[in-house]
Amino acid sequence: MGLNETPSANRLHIGFFGCRNAGKSSVVNAVTGQDLAVVSDVAGTTTDPVRKAMELLPLGPVVIIDTPGIDDVGTLGTKRVQRTKNVLNLTDVAVLVVDATQGMNKVDQELVRLFEQRLLPYVVVHNKCDLLDSVPQTESHAIWVSAKTGRHIYELKELLGSLAPKEDPNHRLLGDLINPLDFVVLVCPIDESAPKGRMILPQQMAIRDTLDAGAIPVVCRDTELEATLARLGQRPAMVVTDSQAFSTVNSLVPDDIPLTSFSILMARYKGFLRTASAGVAAVEALKDNDTVLMAEGCTHHRQCNDIGTVKIPRWLRAHTKRELNIVTCSGREFPEDLTPYSLVIHCGGCMITERDVQYRMRCAEDQGVPFTNYGIAIAQMTGALERSVRLFPNIHALISEE
Repeated sequence: MGLNETPSANRLHIGFFGCRNAGKSSVVNAVTGQDLAVVSDVAGTTTDPVRKAMELLPLGPVVIIDTPGIDDVGTLGTKRVQRTKNVLNLTDVAVLVVDATQGMNKVDQELVRLFEQRLLPYVVVHNKCDLLDSVPQTESHAIWVSAKTGRHIYELKELLGSLAPKEDPNHRLLGDLINPLDFVVLVCPIDESAPKGRMILPQQMAIRDTLDAGAIPVVCRDTELEATLARLGQRPAMVVTDSQAFSTVNSLVPDDIPLTSFSILMARYKGFLRTASAGVAAVEALKDNDTVLMAEGCTHHRQCNDIGTVKIPRWLRAHTKRELNIVTCSGREFPEDLTPYSLVIHCGGCMITERDVQYRMRCAEDQGVPFTNYGIAIAQMTGALERSVRLFPNIHALISEE
């Protein structure tokens, strides 16, 4: 992926919901100006959520999600309904499409309740207004449109733009921790699991955020770190490492230089660093035959020494000296029932939205299951945890209390 491309996790996610044949797919196609979704007069044409990353003016980079009818019936229909509810976990703005000739029904009202329960900004789109004798005025949460004639589609786009969560300028990966002209050393090991010819997303984000702060990123492999520090000529403001190299980097970087990992920065950026820092204590409490869930937000080709399925499970067993059961999930497979697990260790979440990863965190919290992430767990097992969170006083105090 090029540095100038916007990853899906950083795009505004707009989910379209509603009953079968309310015209969701027609509205999606009208809003996007392309045939993103299948359109038919047969109820229930859309059988699975359809996602497409695109540029949508005036909003910019977005992901459009068209979902199956929430009122679907039968066994297969029940699964589709669950998938629709799962889409809510990663939706930033919800669009409820209603047949204007029929008005809102109980299912529509239940969807609105779900939107409000999850604090989702939403709009109710009354489609097929071309079939009405008169069209009501647009309200704060409602607009009357015709996907067929294009009436009020532009106004709908403007409304979606006004509902989009505003970006917090202080929401930074590491830019708020450094000053202009600071040197920031970014340690990026290149091994068999590193993608060919490119940097992984957290590394890209760290480089860009360092530049945006007016600071100077110095990128090196762990094998050149010692020489890099010696030649730098001055003390760096911070060293950030890939978690897999924590042990080596911790031994090479003087103790008075702040050190953390890309994964820990991502946990902070995604809003679950405190929970992850508290949850990691469960590593030391694991018992024989406990089951640990290794969860990844994306799907990728696994190498022979994959971090989530090979390295961390191996380190866990060696560190705890316990016979552990390891279960893995990736992409959208995150289980709703977490009670079989003694611990959830999640990736940094760089390829899923902040809302999605926080939903997963809350699922674990609600079910009393400790939740941490790759970087925090590796820091714990390598003895670097206390040092790796010194940059964050509240988190450091939490670790110190424990």
